[in-house]
Amino acid sequence: MIRPISFEQYEQECLDKGFDEVLVREWKPHQEAPTHTHDFDAYALVVKGEMWLSVEKDTRHLMAGDTFELSHGTPHSEKYGPEGATFWVARLNHG
Repeated sequence: MIRPISFEQYEQECLDKGFDEVLVREWKPHQEAPTHTHDFDAYALVVKGEMWLSVEKDTRHLMAGDTFELSHGTPHSEKYGPEGATFWVARLNHG
């Protein structure tokens, strides 16, 4: 996917690819989300701050400009940096 220049462009690209919805998610500094799952597939672009995404024994340090994907039902945890983080996430719901 080509990196968007605006949320609206990202949203349209994702909807065109078949995602159901596209949201802006904002996380507070040092916030943590312990291991959990979702009932949707996610494709996300970090647009501000940084985060660590852990899936099984693999942890990725993601910063503005990085993307990540998660299939529904994938156990994962999240930790956010000292400035928190903002990402745009496209979801394909399975619930």
